[in-house]
Amino acid sequence: MPEVKLGLLPALDNNFTKQSTTLTFNDSGRFEDRWVHLKADAESPCVFTKALDTVYYPVRHGEGKFVAASNATLAEIERKHLTVFRYCTADGSATMDYPANPNGSVRAIAGICNESGRLFGLMPHPEAFLHRTNHPRWTRENLPEEGQGLAIFKNAAAFIRSKDF
Repeated sequence: MPEVKLGLLPALDNNFTKQSTTLTFNDSGRFEDRWVHLKADAESPCVFTKALDTVYYPVRHGEGKFVAASNATLAEIERKHLTVFRYCTADGSATMDYPANPNGSVRAIAGICNESGRLFGLMPHPEAFLHRTNHPRWTRENLPEEGQGLAIFKNAAAFIRSKDF
């Protein structure tokens, strides 16, 4: 997420010039390439995740561990529901354990947004699951034609078409 390195996320109090979070090396010390479950925060202002609950996306990274500059920053991010997605188990239960949290992200945070909900950063890759054939078990499971990653892009398009834009 280059947005965090630039200070664009989470941009608390609309301060786009101060980096308050970053991504660093995975706790495993290696590149992680696997599929993970994510739980959405229903109270998040994120326009990309409206009506999403749990999703299944691939991760592909060596530096995906989310950390905050301070406990105060982390508390504010959570208080404002800017933690859009967290890593979870298959049943949607929160977890900090590897491999469900593949990089050791603080409080299992996988994605965040700014306070407007219009800027969103996510470590797993929704763009890699747009069609059922992108799923690793597409030949063994009866999956819908549309991959779960498409929902994020459909939400973005719906927001742009809305009067709120």
